[in-house]
Amino acid sequence: METPPQQGVVKKKETRGRKPKPKDDKKEEHSKTKEGRKTQQYQQQQQQQQQPSVDEKYTQWKSLVPVLYDWLANHNLVWPSLSCRWGPQLEQATYKNRQRLYLSEQTDGSVPNTLVIANCEVVKPRVAAAEHISQFNEEARSPFVKKFKTIIHPGEVNRIRELPQNSKIVATHTDSPDVLVWDVENQPNRHAVLGATNSRPDLILTGHQDNAEFALAMCPTEPYVLSGGKDKTVVLWSIEDHITSAATGGSIIKPKSGDANDKNADSPAVGPRGVYCGHEDTVEDVTFCPSSAQEFCSVGDDSCLILWDARVGSSPVVKVEKAHNADLHCVDWNPHDDNLILTGSADNSIRMFDRRNLTTNGVGSPIHKFEGHKAAVLCVQWSPDKSSVFGSSAEDGLLNIWDYEKVGKKIERSGKSISAPPGLFFQHAGHRDKVVDFHWNAYDPWTIVSVSDDCESTGGGGTLQIWRMSDLIYRPEEEVLAELEKFKSHVVACASKSEK
Repeated sequence: METPPQQGVVKKKETRGRKPKPKDDKKEEHSKTKEGRKTQQYQQQQQQQQQPSVDEKYTQWKSLVPVLYDWLANHNLVWPSLSCRWGPQLEQATYKNRQRLYLSEQTDGSVPNTLVIANCEVVKPRVAAAEHISQFNEEARSPFVKKFKTIIHPGEVNRIRELPQNSKIVATHTDSPDVLVWDVENQPNRHAVLGATNSRPDLILTGHQDNAEFALAMCPTEPYVLSGGKDKTVVLWSIEDHITSAATGGSIIKPKSGDANDKNADSPAVGPRGVYCGHEDTVEDVTFCPSSAQEFCSVGDDSCLILWDARVGSSPVVKVEKAHNADLHCVDWNPHDDNLILTGSADNSIRMFDRRNLTTNGVGSPIHKFEGHKAAVLCVQWSPDKSSVFGSSAEDGLLNIWDYEKVGKKIERSGKSISAPPGLFFQHAGHRDKVVDFHWNAYDPWTIVSVSDDCESTGGGGTLQIWRMSDLIYRPEEEVLAELEKFKSHVVACASKSEK
């Protein structure tokens, strides 16, 4: 039996912080000398005095969980997952809903890389007891997350995206030029053991000339797929001819012949509808305009944000130079307001652009800059629940929730002004390593799934968390105060009864 090549050990693209970075030999040599060790110890002491350790911050966060969260589930992952996405809702019950969750297992080659379909029980608002949600074991799997199906993926899964019109269909990016499309409900369940053959994708989308690793999007209005890669291009496909109507379940038409477990046996290939050139370095993320399948945008390592329109050709409609001061990692288009676009960068910031006024003298001119991360921003996403709210996750282990309507408003608590970064109103600090992906739940308001790659903090694996902040944090202040006043009256009444 042939041993497959080692996967997931060192990634070519290190700037994304997606993999453990190789040790710097020079640093190691320096630390071996007496002087080097002293310098290192002094630097460590200085750092420790300046800021609390990851563990101290985490302990502090965990003590506040009953106050800050309506619900939280913590699920330990043996292998890190670089992506997490909500699938279709399966069932609604009195106290919780059941929903599909898409994850991956990025292994070291001792077992195959996989795409995982899990069933998740999402507890409804104001059901979970405050004392229970903080009593979890970091090393344990959550009872709310159960593996349903395993697909053996050809190479590691860098990105998962579901088709909005039919979320049983997902696309994945691996370290290759192709995009793989899967009908997850019809794929056979596989046992991931060393030497097992790869599952066969239902479609292979071709068109990139070099690896396309992260930039991937599915269109909200049409069955279109968008991708960006190391070849500096953005590629668009239609998979309309390969799926049946979403009304009839929307399954992908299977090829008639070939072994279902062999990637290359009759997986139909689809060529591009368009290839768009304008970036001067790797394209890191792409997204569609929420109201148009013909309009989309992309960001890359050339620090550019580019807007495209398939109706007017393959050249940029608008190219925003120096959208940030470093590589751009992520982009998202506001589903409630077509004019607003978010970008996240290796310069640790998020910027919000208005498409009607993108540049000043040819240079990016954002309407807001959001600065609350201490490391590269890896993911940004608008909330489906409120048009001015969005989340951002970064290599600093934080997932920040922002509201641009709060920019310029002073936050006061008991007469004291709080100095938080403008627009920041909630900070999820439950991860102890880089938060590589997160996804708002379209079915359960204000519910988020997030995942961290824990290779640097615990030496491997990952952490999946599903959480919902307390509604006292985001509801209108007058409403919250009225509810608390009512509760206070109730407590006082109960106390006076017990005294009699």
